[in-house]
Amino acid sequence: MGDGKRKGLKAVADSRGVIAALAIDQRGAMRQLFGKAMNVPPASVGAEKLIQFKEAVSRVLTPHASAILLDPEYGLPAAKQRAKSSGLLLAYEKTGFDKTIPGRLPELLPLWSAERLVAAGANAVKLLLYYSKTSPADINDQKHASVERVGAECAGLDVPFFLELVSYAEGLDDKSAEFARSKPEIVAHGMAEFSKPQYRVDILKVGVPVSMGFVEGSPSLGAEVVYSRKEAIALYRSAAEAARVPFIYLSQGVSNETFQYALELAAEAKVKFSGVLCGRATWQEGVQVFVKNGAGALEEWLKSEGVQNIQNVNRHLTAAHSSFSVAKDLAAESHARRKGRGRP
Repeated sequence: MGDGKRKGLKAVADSRGVIAALAIDQRGAMRQLFGKAMNVPPASVGAEKLIQFKEAVSRVLTPHASAILLDPEYGLPAAKQRAKSSGLLLAYEKTGFDKTIPGRLPELLPLWSAERLVAAGANAVKLLLYYSKTSPADINDQKHASVERVGAECAGLDVPFFLELVSYAEGLDDKSAEFARSKPEIVAHGMAEFSKPQYRVDILKVGVPVSMGFVEGSPSLGAEVVYSRKEAIALYRSAAEAARVPFIYLSQGVSNETFQYALELAAEAKVKFSGVLCGRATWQEGVQVFVKNGAGALEEWLKSEGVQNIQNVNRHLTAAHSSFSVAKDLAAESHARRKGRGRP
């Protein structure tokens, strides 16, 4: 790892080397939240609403976060209002995917490059990728090439590359029990694939390997249990073992209470995760407050409920491990395996 990557990772981590970051790079998902609260189509939600909301979240919550993840489309004003102690990650991808083209293919923001993101102040670059082992080989080959290109850009700049993997299965509803049964293997496969050196990923940002709405004891448990608590913990372990680079968890739009339960399972599984990039579990309820009662009410909500939400998550990071120590341990393990096979 070069000095630039090391410096960038330190800028987005806390004093322990754990990433306790806030994610608010959402664009399409945020427009949906605003559209629902305003009772209008998401497409009609104005950019100024997103900008103002992101600014308030950054201003109030970054004193409690090691970094903030923003988008360069609507998030740059918010980046300027973050706490001095908080690092900056910027997203490189367009929001969502083209539903007229099969495979949920990634598309980069046309007016941005990794170099431009760094020039805008990014300590690290993030790419979101929808990925599934159930996709056709030609689709996944395009995705592999896309990640390789971004990884090479970041390596050339010596800036950390965060790859966010959003797991899905072709033809399945992401919220279904059928997908819940497939998810652990899909997550583990993605973590193994993008740990390979040709992608030059420094940190994997992944969802937990189980669908929280189907886990025994989960606050969001529905009518069906797909995994017992014991089974869920075993699946956390098997997914973690597939990773050969440090990884952090994302909240995937669940409630704060549910995300806390997900992190409790990670701690009980004793997996070496290196922190979180937590988004909607921290701030999503503030959208309704903002729409109904305005910016002042949002600020007050963030100072109370928002801060409490982020502190709830931070308390569960005592079980997290420094990304630097994890990377060092994984490198040592890899060297030992090569040596055991008789390779120099």
